[in-house]
Formats: sequence, structure tokens, C-alpha cells
Amino acid sequence: MTVEPVAVIDTNVLISAALSLHSPPARVVRHVLAHGRLLFSGATFAELQTRLWRPKFDRYLSIEDRKQLLHDFGAAGVRVDVPPDVQARRFSRDPDDDAFVHAALAGGARLLVSGDQDLLTLGAVESIDILTPAQAWARMAGGQQ
Repeated sequence: MTVEPVAVIDTNVLISAALSLHSPPARVVRHVLAHGRLLFSGATFAELQTRLWRPKFDRYLSIEDRKQLLHDFGAAGVRVDVPPDVQARRFSRDPDDDAFVHAALAGGARLLVSGDQDLLTLGAVESIDILTPAQAWARMAGGQQ
């Protein structure tokens, strides 16, 4: 029996997926969107919006592409509200990264996918596994890549 992934995917992985359609980040994002639920909190979606508009992406993604990505992720993702008691908890060396753990806890995610070492060094928080895109894809594909 296959378990549908309920996942929080870090901003860096979502942007990497948009930039390289055949990469492990892209495979993970497509799999979660097709077979599970992608969770966002207000803070994690706001970070995606902010980062996606950075000038360094101008040569890779047009304004229209970025608008479409935000629309698509906003429409496909599930928004979770993070209770104040969860929001107050600290996990990462970088407090900004805690927003992803908070979203995962609030939404009952079993998986947080990130390329950020500040999150990856945690390994897991409660029942949430924190994996790189390659690790997550290996798990989702049953070891096939």
C-alpha cells in the first residue's frame, strides 16, 4: 500500500524544480502534487513570493513564468494555519527556517524536503523526516531513480 506524501517543500527546492524540470527537486514536486499534498503556511508562501522575484532569476524565469508558478503553487498547495504555540518553538540554527518545520507540524506532514543545511542537520523533528530532494525522490520512487 502506497502512502500519499504530505510534504512541506522548502523554497530553494521549489525554485530549483522550476529551473530544472528533470532534476530530483522537479521529480519530488511533481510527485507530491500528483499523489499527495503540498503544504504552505503564510510564512513559507511569502518566502517563495519574495525569493522568486529576486533579480538573479531574471535571466531564467520571465515575469509571466514567475506569476504562473506562484499561481500554480498557490492553487495546488494546501494552506495551513500555524498555531501560536507551534510558532513559538525553535528548531534550526537559522530561525527563518523554522517556518518550514512549523508548517509541517501544523499540517501533519511526514516529510520536509530541503537543500538547506540548517534544516538537513536536524534529520527529523517529531514524526517529520527532513530529506534532500534526492533522498526524498529515492523514497518516493521506491529506490528507483
